[in-house]
Amino acid sequence: MPRHSFVQIQKITNVKGRIDYISSHARQENLYAVYDTAPLKFWNMLAKENQREFLKSGTEGKCIEARELIIALPESYVNFEPDWVLKTFTDSFKETHGVECVAALHHNKKKTNYHIHLIFSERTMLEEPDIKIASRNMFYDEHGKHVRTKKELLDEQGNMRSGCTITAKGEVYERRLFSNKISHFKSDIFLENEKNRYTDLINLYIKNPLEQLQVFDKSGVYLPMKKIGKNNPKAAEIIADNQARKEWNQAVDVALVEGVPEADIKEIKKAEISKKVGQSIAVNGRNPRLFLQIIMRARVILMNLLCKRKLPPQPKITVDITEFRKMQGIKQDLDKQVRIIRQIEEKELPDLLRQSGDLKGIFKSKERKEVERQIGIAQNRVSDLKSYMAKAVNRYGYKNIQSFIKVYGQCEKAVRQYQKELEEWKENNGLKQPKPESIRDKIRRYEREAKEKNLTFLDLPRQEKEKYRNER
Repeated sequence: MPRHSFVQIQKITNVKGRIDYISSHARQENLYAVYDTAPLKFWNMLAKENQREFLKSGTEGKCIEARELIIALPESYVNFEPDWVLKTFTDSFKETHGVECVAALHHNKKKTNYHIHLIFSERTMLEEPDIKIASRNMFYDEHGKHVRTKKELLDEQGNMRSGCTITAKGEVYERRLFSNKISHFKSDIFLENEKNRYTDLINLYIKNPLEQLQVFDKSGVYLPMKKIGKNNPKAAEIIADNQARKEWNQAVDVALVEGVPEADIKEIKKAEISKKVGQSIAVNGRNPRLFLQIIMRARVILMNLLCKRKLPPQPKITVDITEFRKMQGIKQDLDKQVRIIRQIEEKELPDLLRQSGDLKGIFKSKERKEVERQIGIAQNRVSDLKSYMAKAVNRYGYKNIQSFIKVYGQCEKAVRQYQKELEEWKENNGLKQPKPESIRDKIRRYEREAKEKNLTFLDLPRQEKEKYRNER
């Protein structure tokens, strides 16, 4: 199972406190770098404006002052300069979305989780403050909510209640420094895009392709593992949940190795897990015990399918494929030398000999000597190339070219036989991938379909034309 990237988003209800928490050496055991694109004053003003807008909206719950991405990094990233890593990832976000950020680079207590906390604003600062002047007296109750008349601010005795305020006509009643919140940051597609973008950025600095990360495919055959987190009261429940997911994923690995098609595994996952979990939540709510039972039943169904679909053993190759690849390299080198020798013996030398024969007489002796010199060079090249060929096979432990060609021929025959048997094995067990339809075949199919309908390409509906062009 490939290693997947981890990018999580969370809401921040106290942005100043959160910034202090992630950037404080006193509160973080393994803090390596802190980087911000705006001063602390910006975040103070942002928090105040968010709170004002929240009160004005009358919405219940807590005010969201900012949002935070948590980005897990591969352990190989500890070899990079922390300040460079943090600046690269933070600037990437700001350049993409145009909002201010503050970030910190951490390790957890056990130093097993290297990660970035990236806090970002959902609002951009306006170039000029948006100032609103009261055209009449403005009345606000103790909750900061605008009311129509002064009477609504008075108690039973006719006195203004504590906390109520009046903004006189001509005074500033609202000063906005920031734009409205960018709604895109709330969407699921935003997080999906960030997962893909940061996974690509992480992989950009990982040289070994085997160590590169992948974004988890929710529609794939595997189940995602859950992050437990620090001081999580549901840690035991999540551990049991992850164990069930792990057992399913391991069963999937076995099924794939045994040759069960991915489509069959996805069908079981969809019908026995995704669909039944949805039904269970609708009827019983979120019940971890029921979830574990659903996973166990799905795993049993997958293993039963595996038992029914036992494949015959896969053909085995009888030669050392690594050694054969080396021999192929030698053979290609020998073929190259033979082509050069043929070029010299069949074209260059005959041309030179013909020139030499044409240069007769005492007055052409100089030209004849030059041609004879070139003939000698060509003959020496042929001799050197033939010597090189013999030495090339000697270096790899073969007595001469004859013995090498004999062994190579036997190995090549064995490899071809293996490839043939493997193709037959795949075809007999439904593992052979269908060949993609070529452009030429598509054109012929469209022409045939059009002919059956007595239509030319120009007569086809616009949607059919677009479909054809897109497939091209």
